[in-house]
Amino acid sequence: MDILIDSVQKLMLRDLTKLRQEINAYSSDDKLWTIAGDIKNPAGNLCLHLCGNLQHYIGNVLGRSSYIRNRDAEFASRGLPKETLIAEIDSTIMQVEKALNHLDSASLEQPYPEEVFNRPMTTGYFLIHLAGHLNYHLGQVNYHRRLTQIDH
Repeated sequence: MDILIDSVQKLMLRDLTKLRQEINAYSSDDKLWTIAGDIKNPAGNLCLHLCGNLQHYIGNVLGRSSYIRNRDAEFASRGLPKETLIAEIDSTIMQVEKALNHLDSASLEQPYPEEVFNRPMTTGYFLIHLAGHLNYHLGQVNYHRRLTQIDH
């Protein structure tokens, strides 16, 4: 396996595992969906967004899974139980592993098969972007959890 693919895969699996831990750390399902202050995207929606993003861009586009993304639902859904979110994370982990295990060095230099951001980019570049996107929102989930767990 190519060193970049291996590195991206390890980072994504690390962060998806951490996302699972963060979601599990919420004291109740209701806290996952709490909107506090200027935070308009609670952890439940961020989790759905991350899973939808990776299952589409890696699982479907690169891995040719049958996943169909509903981005609007990622942000509109409310009140799903923790177990549903964990199942989505686990499905995302499986799709990311499967798709990245089938990539090779040559594919990293090819244009990413779907236009994103209204400009072409290589698959390698977009994989790095996706890893950063996952980590960014993981930090937001961590902050949201700590903020909503405070007893007032």
